[in-house]
Amino acid sequence: MADTTFLRAEAVSRSYGGTELSGVRNITLDITPGKITAIIGESGSGKSTLLRLLYGLLSPDAGRVSFMGERIWGPEEKLIPGHDDMKMVTQHTDDLNLFARVWDNVAAMLPSTDIKAKEEKTEQVLRQLNMMHLSLKRVADLSGGEKQRVAIARAIITRPKVLLLDEPFNQVDTSFREGLQHDIRQIVKETGLTVVMVSHDPAEVLSMADELIVIKQGEIVETGHPKELYNHPQNLYTAELLTNCNVLNTDEAKACGIKTDKQAIVVYPEWIRLSNVLKTSEWLVKEILFKGPYEDLILENKGVILRAVNNEPDTYKEGDVVGVKVKRWLSPL
Repeated sequence: MADTTFLRAEAVSRSYGGTELSGVRNITLDITPGKITAIIGESGSGKSTLLRLLYGLLSPDAGRVSFMGERIWGPEEKLIPGHDDMKMVTQHTDDLNLFARVWDNVAAMLPSTDIKAKEEKTEQVLRQLNMMHLSLKRVADLSGGEKQRVAIARAIITRPKVLLLDEPFNQVDTSFREGLQHDIRQIVKETGLTVVMVSHDPAEVLSMADELIVIKQGEIVETGHPKELYNHPQNLYTAELLTNCNVLNTDEAKACGIKTDKQAIVVYPEWIRLSNVLKTSEWLVKEILFKGPYEDLILENKGVILRAVNNEPDTYKEGDVVGVKVKRWLSPL
């Protein structure tokens, strides 16, 4: 995070009333311009609170949030909350005009002082998000994913420096989700737009983000490139966020042929080799979860449960006994 003058939080804290810990505590971070930064964490970890602090929808109890070296003012000091050089899109699309056309919803964000420029910019944004075929449709007639595209188009047509996305793809069907994510990445490459997003979907952040910020109970536990955090997480918490991994204690590890004195180790399902001829250990296939091009096998040996990936569906059936060899394992904190 080299550019400390772009979007920065310094020792920022914000808490809410109640007996349970909530909000964020003593967070310092820099957002890299022209990149996609994803904030991830379990429910209630403070992800959305941090995003709102960065935008100026909330004021910190302590610390300072700044953009380009200047403090971001919160709702107590600013009549219309939110920084003028930023736009936020949430999973809700309540601000859309349902009975107006897509074109008019997007064009309405621009002044009418130059009609030609307004039309050109509207068409450009609709093309960037692959929406020209929807331009004459009423928003009320769109699917949830299409409405989300309209909301994003309205946000970026004013050319903000930062786009903040709070769980933006929750309402988007899986078939359209990857296309929308690809379009946003392309816009970032073409325009230098900075994106900060909150998500709970590991597949989403691993494929979209240039950098991950992992939050636990209101504090940052680690940051880094998605590939680095996936392959070398420093915390068990991070590994469990990013994949449906196997967490084994010392005795359970021994059942897998792993000798360790660590209290907990992590084995990703894809790191387990399955074979009918391996003699290391024998595991019962308890359940088979069909995933399309692959299967998840739920295996059991002397009370120890393992989840393994099988890339050759229909090789095994429930009740089969298979050999297991763990190719790799981690021992994060």
